[in-house]
Amino acid sequence: MAVKSPEAYRQRAKSMKPRVFMDGKLVEDITAHPVTRTVVEANVASYEWALDPEAGKVLRRPSHLTGEPCNLYTTLNRSPEDLVQRAAAGLYAAANLGTCIYRCVGCDALNTLAATTFEVDRDLGTPYHARFLDFLRYVQDEDLSVAGAMTEPRGPRDQKIGEWKDPDLSLHVVEKNERGIVVNGAKINISGAYACDWTIVMPSGARRPGEEPYSVAFAVPNGAEGMVYVCQYGPHAAERLLADDPWELGNPRFGQRETSLVVFDHVFVPWERVFLCGETKYAGRLVARFAQLHRMVCGGSCKVGFGKVLIGAARLIQEYKGLEHAPHINDQMTEMVTLLETVRACSKAAALEGREEVPGSGVWFPSDLLGNVSKLNVCTAFWRMMALAGDIGGGVVVTMPSLKELKNPETRAYVEKFYGFGSDASAEQIMKVTKLLQHWTAGLHGVGTWHGAGPVQAQKIMVQRLTDYTEMKGLARRMAGIEGEPPQTQETSP
Repeated sequence: MAVKSPEAYRQRAKSMKPRVFMDGKLVEDITAHPVTRTVVEANVASYEWALDPEAGKVLRRPSHLTGEPCNLYTTLNRSPEDLVQRAAAGLYAAANLGTCIYRCVGCDALNTLAATTFEVDRDLGTPYHARFLDFLRYVQDEDLSVAGAMTEPRGPRDQKIGEWKDPDLSLHVVEKNERGIVVNGAKINISGAYACDWTIVMPSGARRPGEEPYSVAFAVPNGAEGMVYVCQYGPHAAERLLADDPWELGNPRFGQRETSLVVFDHVFVPWERVFLCGETKYAGRLVARFAQLHRMVCGGSCKVGFGKVLIGAARLIQEYKGLEHAPHINDQMTEMVTLLETVRACSKAAALEGREEVPGSGVWFPSDLLGNVSKLNVCTAFWRMMALAGDIGGGVVVTMPSLKELKNPETRAYVEKFYGFGSDASAEQIMKVTKLLQHWTAGLHGVGTWHGAGPVQAQKIMVQRLTDYTEMKGLARRMAGIEGEPPQTQETSP
């Protein structure tokens, strides 16, 4: 059986020795550090679910290579039904973690590489697809966690790569030999890579002839020599480092989304783990396919899972305050549910209208247009849900004192009385739910939702490119009674 135990992963994580820095300090043990261990716990949960009889229906499916049951995050999407399950897995993970499932990007990268390496081999006779399948079999057999890395720091946007003062601002090959390649550069905003077994690295955009060194995709094990992880650090990380009681935090076990800058300082990659190297024509296709899949998942399913938690917390506060019958609050709740279900519907429709992207590859991708529409909708929808939930929670969401006051003999009676709101619920219950609302409405999730899987402008550009107005104009002409063929105009994408 290719589904391994949570403890097997936890032991691997304990033995990992990546160079991880947070708050200016080296993290000695990612499984013990108050912040980095939240990533470990999120990955542990994915192993727990795959073995659970009910959750396993969503988080487990057979390998197309061996027929063995595998964790969904190590498998390929080979039908519209698989895409629907992939979306359902994203929703389930987000709703139960309240943060990223750090195997998500790696799963979408595996699918992207499967299709693109098949295409490159078919066209050019390269050995990439066979290498990739060997890697995929290894990942499935060992049930390994895989992260994905695409975004780069980049130089001035109005210059080409060759014009940048520092070529390392985009990851590139600096040496090739009979054993493999050596790369320099960095990936930025990468979620959870320091606690995954492997990281798949992909180009960050299309590449032109002359930019061959920057057209590279490969896989590296956690903490390979020359890799350095420089972690995000903000108020929630600082709070977690200071907290004596985990229930003082909005999401005690899994925390906020944790990302890092991943530096590649002369990192060696053996040829058997290189899946693209210099074929500029295919770099942009790889990026587009990844976005096509990840926007359906990141936009239309995982954010729906987050939204379920957010709405649940708002509903609890509504009930604790005795506002179940307040019309304006119920209108706000209805608006949140409507926004959430609209996004979920877009995501499911994108999956159901999926197709095999490279004929013969056996890998299916969702509707590109609907996937981008799903992500575009969730950006504004989630900000709106955050605002509505914050309004329901009230000013106390950002003014509430520490839960430690409940243990302070000088303040306990006051806090229990005045933060209990005369409710049947205890002040502790109310404060914990309020803290959860603070975690969502005053945390990192708004900007994270806006930029995850690409900023809004990227989705707008794709919608403009993918929309075919011909049929719509024909309908309008017939309804308006306009006879004859229309003038020939060239519809151009921005």
